[in-house]
Amino acid sequence: MPKIGMEPLRRKALIDAAILAIGERGSLDVTMSEIAGKAGVSPALAHHYFGAKDDLLQATMRHILRALGRDTVAALEKLTEPRARISAVIAVNFAHAQFRPEIIAAWLAFYVEAQRSQPVRRLLRIYARRLHSNLMSGLRPLLPADEAERTAEGIAALIDGLYIRHALKDGAPDAARAVALVEDYLETRLARETAHL
Repeated sequence: MPKIGMEPLRRKALIDAAILAIGERGSLDVTMSEIAGKAGVSPALAHHYFGAKDDLLQATMRHILRALGRDTVAALEKLTEPRARISAVIAVNFAHAQFRPEIIAAWLAFYVEAQRSQPVRRLLRIYARRLHSNLMSGLRPLLPADEAERTAEGIAALIDGLYIRHALKDGAPDAARAVALVEDYLETRLARETAHL
Protein backbone atom coordinates (compact mmCIF):
# COMPACT_ATOMS: atom_id res chain seq x y z
CA MET A 1 0.00 0.00 0.00
CA PRO A 2 1.56 3.38 -1.00
CA LYS A 3 2.27 5.78 1.84
CA ILE A 4 0.10 8.91 1.96
CA GLY A 5 1.93 11.96 0.65
CA MET A 6 4.57 9.88 -1.14
CA GLU A 7 2.89 9.88 -4.55
CA PRO A 8 4.44 13.13 -5.89
CA LEU A 9 7.89 12.07 -4.65
CA ARG A 10 7.60 8.60 -6.11
CA ARG A 11 6.28 9.91 -9.41
CA LYS A 12 9.22 12.33 -9.64
CA ALA A 13 11.67 9.56 -8.70
CA LEU A 14 10.21 7.32 -11.42
CA ILE A 15 10.41 10.09 -14.02
CA ASP A 16 14.04 10.83 -13.06
CA ALA A 17 14.78 7.11 -13.23
CA ALA A 18 13.13 6.88 -16.66
CA ILE A 19 15.38 9.71 -17.92
CA LEU A 20 18.47 7.92 -16.57
CA ALA A 21 17.41 4.54 -18.00
CA ILE A 22 16.66 6.05 -21.43
CA GLY A 23 19.97 7.91 -21.32
CA GLU A 24 21.91 4.75 -20.52
CA ARG A 25 20.09 2.65 -23.12
CA GLY A 26 19.92 5.40 -25.74
CA SER A 27 16.36 4.40 -26.59
CA LEU A 28 12.92 3.93 -25.09
CA ASP A 29 13.56 0.18 -25.04
CA VAL A 30 13.59 0.08 -21.24
CA THR A 31 11.32 -1.90 -18.96
CA MET A 32 9.21 -0.75 -16.05
CA SER A 33 11.29 -3.10 -13.89
CA GLU A 34 14.52 -1.34 -14.89
CA ILE A 35 13.01 2.08 -14.23
CA ALA A 36 11.50 0.97 -10.93
CA GLY A 37 14.84 -0.48 -9.85
CA LYS A 38 16.61 2.82 -10.54
CA ALA A 39 13.90 4.65 -8.59
CA GLY A 40 14.16 2.23 -5.66
CA VAL A 41 10.56 1.07 -5.88
CA SER A 42 8.88 -2.15 -6.92
CA PRO A 43 7.62 -2.64 -10.50
CA ALA A 44 4.11 -3.05 -9.04
CA LEU A 45 4.34 0.40 -7.44
CA ALA A 46 5.59 1.90 -10.73
CA HIS A 47 2.55 0.41 -12.48
CA HIS A 48 0.30 1.69 -9.69
CA TYR A 49 1.47 5.27 -10.27
CA PHE A 50 1.67 5.23 -14.07
CA GLY A 51 -0.19 2.23 -15.40
CA ALA A 52 1.64 1.19 -18.56
CA LYS A 53 5.20 2.06 -19.58
CA ASP A 54 3.88 4.38 -22.32
CA ASP A 55 2.10 6.44 -19.65
CA LEU A 56 5.37 6.84 -17.73
CA LEU A 57 7.27 7.76 -20.91
CA GLN A 58 4.69 10.41 -21.83
CA ALA A 59 4.84 11.78 -18.26
CA THR A 60 8.62 11.91 -18.63
CA MET A 61 8.36 13.86 -21.88
CA ARG A 62 5.87 16.27 -20.29
CA HIS A 63 8.25 16.71 -17.34
CA ILE A 64 11.14 17.61 -19.67
CA LEU A 65 8.93 20.03 -21.61
CA ARG A 66 7.61 21.67 -18.42
CA ALA A 67 11.16 22.18 -17.13
CA LEU A 68 12.22 23.71 -20.45
CA GLY A 69 9.12 25.93 -20.42
CA ARG A 70 9.76 27.15 -16.87
CA ASP A 71 13.40 27.90 -17.66
CA THR A 72 12.42 29.78 -20.81
CA VAL A 73 9.79 31.89 -19.02
CA ALA A 74 12.30 32.73 -16.28
CA ALA A 75 14.95 33.71 -18.85
CA LEU A 76 12.55 35.93 -20.81
CA GLU A 77 10.48 37.55 -18.08
CA LYS A 78 12.63 40.67 -17.61
CA LEU A 79 13.99 40.97 -21.15
CA THR A 80 12.40 43.47 -23.51
CA GLU A 81 15.20 43.98 -26.06
CA PRO A 82 14.39 41.70 -29.03
CA ARG A 83 17.94 40.49 -29.74
CA ALA A 84 18.48 39.62 -26.08
CA ARG A 85 15.24 37.60 -26.08
CA ILE A 86 16.43 35.46 -28.98
CA SER A 87 19.79 34.82 -27.30
CA ALA A 88 18.02 33.89 -24.07
CA VAL A 89 15.88 31.29 -25.85
CA ILE A 90 18.96 29.82 -27.52
CA ALA A 91 20.90 29.76 -24.24
CA VAL A 92 18.09 28.04 -22.31
CA ASN A 93 18.00 25.20 -24.83
CA PHE A 94 21.71 24.55 -24.21
CA ALA A 95 21.75 25.20 -20.46
CA HIS A 96 23.03 22.37 -18.27
CA ALA A 97 19.54 21.54 -17.01
CA GLN A 98 18.59 20.64 -20.60
CA PHE A 99 21.77 19.88 -22.53
CA ARG A 100 23.16 16.96 -20.57
CA PRO A 101 23.67 13.41 -21.87
CA GLU A 102 20.60 11.73 -20.37
CA ILE A 103 18.22 14.53 -21.44
CA ILE A 104 19.78 14.62 -24.92
CA ALA A 105 19.31 10.84 -25.21
CA ALA A 106 15.71 11.19 -24.04
CA TRP A 107 14.99 13.83 -26.70
CA LEU A 108 16.42 11.60 -29.43
CA ALA A 109 14.40 8.63 -28.18
CA PHE A 110 11.22 10.70 -28.10
CA TYR A 111 11.80 11.93 -31.67
CA VAL A 112 12.08 8.31 -32.78
CA GLU A 113 9.01 7.33 -30.74
CA ALA A 114 6.99 10.15 -32.33
CA GLN A 115 7.08 8.19 -35.59
CA ARG A 116 4.71 5.61 -34.08
CA SER A 117 3.07 7.33 -31.12
CA GLN A 118 0.46 10.05 -31.62
CA PRO A 119 0.66 11.29 -28.01
CA VAL A 120 4.44 11.73 -28.23
CA ARG A 121 4.12 13.38 -31.63
CA ARG A 122 1.57 15.78 -30.15
CA LEU A 123 3.95 16.67 -27.30
CA LEU A 124 6.77 17.33 -29.77
CA ARG A 125 4.46 19.57 -31.81
CA ILE A 126 3.69 21.56 -28.66
CA TYR A 127 7.41 21.94 -28.03
CA ALA A 128 8.00 23.07 -31.63
CA ARG A 129 5.18 25.65 -31.46
CA ARG A 130 6.46 27.07 -28.18
CA LEU A 131 10.03 27.31 -29.44
CA HIS A 132 8.81 29.03 -32.61
CA SER A 133 6.66 31.47 -30.65
CA ASN A 134 9.47 32.33 -28.23
CA LEU A 135 11.91 32.92 -31.09
CA MET A 136 9.40 35.01 -33.01
CA SER A 137 8.90 37.29 -30.00
CA GLY A 138 12.44 38.52 -30.60
CA LEU A 139 12.67 38.13 -34.37
CA ARG A 140 9.48 40.00 -35.37
CA PRO A 141 10.82 43.46 -34.44
CA LEU A 142 14.13 42.77 -36.21
CA LEU A 143 13.15 41.18 -39.52
CA PRO A 144 10.36 41.28 -42.11
CA ALA A 145 7.71 38.65 -41.37
CA ASP A 146 8.84 36.05 -43.93
CA GLU A 147 12.50 36.43 -42.94
CA ALA A 148 11.61 36.18 -39.24
CA GLU A 149 9.69 32.94 -39.93
CA ARG A 150 12.58 31.51 -41.96
CA THR A 151 15.12 32.48 -39.30
CA ALA A 152 13.03 30.97 -36.48
CA GLU A 153 12.76 27.76 -38.50
CA GLY A 154 16.52 27.73 -39.07
CA ILE A 155 17.32 28.28 -35.39
CA ALA A 156 14.89 25.53 -34.36
CA ALA A 157 16.44 23.14 -36.91
CA LEU A 158 19.92 23.93 -35.60
CA ILE A 159 18.86 23.33 -31.98
CA ASP A 160 17.23 20.01 -32.85
CA GLY A 161 20.15 19.02 -35.09
CA LEU A 162 22.73 19.78 -32.41
CA TYR A 163 20.81 17.63 -29.93
CA ILE A 164 20.76 14.75 -32.43
CA ARG A 165 24.45 15.20 -33.20
CA HIS A 166 25.40 15.17 -29.54
CA ALA A 167 23.18 12.15 -28.88
CA LEU A 168 25.25 10.24 -31.43
CA LYS A 169 28.66 11.37 -30.12
CA ASP A 170 30.71 10.17 -27.20
CA GLY A 171 31.86 12.66 -24.61
CA ALA A 172 30.29 15.55 -22.79
CA PRO A 173 28.06 17.92 -24.78
CA ASP A 174 29.78 21.22 -25.59
CA ALA A 175 27.07 23.77 -24.80
CA ALA A 176 29.24 26.82 -25.46
CA ARG A 177 30.10 25.58 -28.94
CA ALA A 178 26.46 24.76 -29.66
CA VAL A 179 25.32 28.23 -28.59
CA ALA A 180 28.10 29.84 -30.68
CA LEU A 181 27.02 27.92 -33.80
CA VAL A 182 23.40 28.99 -33.45
CA GLU A 183 24.37 32.58 -32.63
CA ASP A 184 26.62 32.67 -35.74
CA TYR A 185 23.66 31.62 -37.88
CA LEU A 186 21.47 34.27 -36.27
CA GLU A 187 24.08 37.00 -36.77
CA THR A 188 24.42 36.02 -40.44
CA ARG A 189 20.66 36.28 -40.93
CA LEU A 190 20.46 39.66 -39.14
CA ALA A 191 23.48 41.06 -41.02
CA ARG A 192 21.98 39.99 -44.32
CA GLU A 193 18.82 41.91 -43.54
CA THR A 194 20.80 44.99 -42.48
CA ALA A 195 22.70 44.88 -45.77
CA HIS A 196 19.39 44.98 -47.67
CA LEU A 197 18.20 48.11 -45.88
